[in-house]
Amino acid sequence: MSKRGLSLFVSAIMLTMFALTGCGGGAKAPEESKSVESSETAGESKSEEAKSEVSKDASKLIVVGYAQVGAESDWRTANTESFKSTFVPENGYELIFNDAQQKQENQIKAIRDFIQQEVDYIVLAPVVETGWDTVLQEAKDAGIPVILSDRMIKTSDDSLYTALVCGDFIKEGETAGHWLEDYLKSKNVAADEKINIVTLQGTIGASAQVGRTDGFANILGQNANWNMLAKQTGEFTQSKGQEVMESFLKQFDDIDVVVAENDNMAFGAIDAIKAAGKTCGPKGDITVISFDAVKAAFDAMIAGDLNASIECSPLHGPRVAEIIQKLEKGETVDKIQYVDESYFDTSMDLEKIKAGRAY
Repeated sequence: MSKRGLSLFVSAIMLTMFALTGCGGGAKAPEESKSVESSETAGESKSEEAKSEVSKDASKLIVVGYAQVGAESDWRTANTESFKSTFVPENGYELIFNDAQQKQENQIKAIRDFIQQEVDYIVLAPVVETGWDTVLQEAKDAGIPVILSDRMIKTSDDSLYTALVCGDFIKEGETAGHWLEDYLKSKNVAADEKINIVTLQGTIGASAQVGRTDGFANILGQNANWNMLAKQTGEFTQSKGQEVMESFLKQFDDIDVVVAENDNMAFGAIDAIKAAGKTCGPKGDITVISFDAVKAAFDAMIAGDLNASIECSPLHGPRVAEIIQKLEKGETVDKIQYVDESYFDTSMDLEKIKAGRAY
């Protein structure tokens, strides 16, 4: 039998049954049908409500775009992790992260991408201080607050950024200088004995480089017997730091002090010093001072290769989150917020201090 014939046959039987049972039996079918339809409609409604709630919950997340410099050092890795562990959905955030690989053009592109994505906030760790006005004006025009992390920018319009979270780099440089003064006194070095110094600078134009160079220079200027033999960028990387230090050792055979503007360059310098057959650290030929105070720097101090490291905390994520929460409430925030910092050297209980540190 064809499907159409079967359908007609079934219909005839149903009509006959309806006639035999009367209104009482036949009235239940529409009720049941209505109940099923109502149940399905309610189910669909609940499903839509659930979807709506999920969408609503997702829309509550504060979207933050972070234009990071790169991953050039242990400090930078810890800084990145601080943001990634802070700006998570459980805390009410969605983080869009971009690694610029130490190129300003990559950071500018990332910021423009964030603007197109209509993020709520932009965090920028600028690779250099200049060249940001145009893209930050674009962010301002889009109504997106920009928070700077780690490094300052040079601009004629400071309304282009809302706040800056960073270390006090000039103070860090001065702390390194004061530490060296005290160290030389503890070694009974005569006030007129010449102290020859070389500096491994960070990326030229970066706030950390500018501040640390200037801060140390402030103290150097107060010590007539300190002689700066040379300064050259090591780009904040261990490999470049080693390369530059190798060059210094070939140029000068009387280096007394190395100032490395981050720990990783200091590690490279230490490798170069050892390869040249010289020693460094408290019992060595050359005093080595660095900045950042990451855990690997503690290891180098404990090993006797590094004399001191000036702290620069990379844990900016929570502070930036605090700023965002205040802005969300319509509160004002301080324009510049320095993180708490100190210094560490081989006279301290480094094992104990290291055990309690997050980076």
